[in-house]
Amino acid sequence: MNQKLGYLLAFVLALAAPFVGYPVFLMNLLCFGLFACAFNLLIGYTGLLSFGHAAFLGAGGYLAGYALTELGLPTEVGILVGVAASALLGLVVGALAIRRQGIYFSMITLALAQMVYFAGLRAPFTHGEDGLQGVPRGTLFGMLDLGNDLTLYYVVLAIVIAGFALIVRTVHSPFGQVLKAIKENEARAVSLGYDVDKYKLLAFVLSAALSGLAGATRTVVMGSETLADLHWSMSGLVILMTLVGGMGTVVGPIIGAFIIIALQNRLGDIGAWLVHTTNIEWFGTLGESVGIVTGLIFIVCVLLFRRGIVGEIGAAISAAGRRKRAV
Repeated sequence: MNQKLGYLLAFVLALAAPFVGYPVFLMNLLCFGLFACAFNLLIGYTGLLSFGHAAFLGAGGYLAGYALTELGLPTEVGILVGVAASALLGLVVGALAIRRQGIYFSMITLALAQMVYFAGLRAPFTHGEDGLQGVPRGTLFGMLDLGNDLTLYYVVLAIVIAGFALIVRTVHSPFGQVLKAIKENEARAVSLGYDVDKYKLLAFVLSAALSGLAGATRTVVMGSETLADLHWSMSGLVILMTLVGGMGTVVGPIIGAFIIIALQNRLGDIGAWLVHTTNIEWFGTLGESVGIVTGLIFIVCVLLFRRGIVGEIGAAISAAGRRKRAV
């Protein structure tokens, strides 16, 4: 019941958010939240650490942008093209990577993602370092004008909620229970007769497809797509989002994504406020020190909040409940 109330409160806040915040910034947060949830499906519930998930975010964004700008496809079809491209790429990468475990799996995903990055740098339709510019928002089903920020916000919110609901349903399905078993003890899952490689590949493809959905939707929102989404640092950023929010929790990655992206976008404003408040000029350089600040956040989380924000809160609530029952 408490969980349902929490979801309802979050939904109400999301509906009201564009009236108190900048809709494009909020849509960017939602897309990264979906990206982090997709990544968490792989690492948090299957135990597979991918260092190359930026490839799926960027591939979805580039293919959706190409479909909209060059092919003139409707917006909904363009997004589906991006999702399909990321799913296909996930199938190829996953089929190669799941043959190995641990750090070897992670290194293979990183190497293949770097190949995708250099392909994006050289491919003519990506326009190299300039990226795709002027991607049209178009209309949804020929009825809703997505050029209006408020209209597009609610469409993006519906897409993210649908993706999040799919992840929740997957986690709590028999398929999701097998994924958890693989994470806890893969050898035992094999001994019980499960085709572990098949389950891991399906989880990888689903995670890639949802990452592509986040990338394609973000391209429509921003009206552009650049190599930054394909760069290895984006893969590191989504790992940080998941760890900060709480790996293996349902809503933790969303919270982690909101915190990290909000810091990246507002760090300069925070620095200016601190300079005005404290008269310490050094704070003015915070806007240029995003990497340092996010690195410090990562160190603090690893040392003090190893379960992430949501994980630590959940552990504290469970501990309080046990003490209450003991009394």
